[in-house]
Amino acid sequence: MISQGAAGSWQMQNRHATMAENRFDFGFAVDWMRKDLGICLSTANENGASLPVTALVDQFYKEVQGMGGGRWDTSSLIARLRR
Repeated sequence: MISQGAAGSWQMQNRHATMAENRFDFGFAVDWMRKDLGICLSTANENGASLPVTALVDQFYKEVQGMGGGRWDTSSLIARLRR
């Protein structure tokens, strides 16, 4: 069961069926996620901080946008693995 322990994931527990069906029309849009990630990265840059994982995730979501998924929810990150 993926809802228990350190491997627990709300996204997988609640979105696994729709993710398997390539349905991503729920929740927080990728466009909004990238806006927020951009704020984080900009603030980190202003403060001299390095956020390499955040930058990588931002690039992954940029790929999803490039696939036409800007309005898909954040569970659509799995779609970039399937292309």
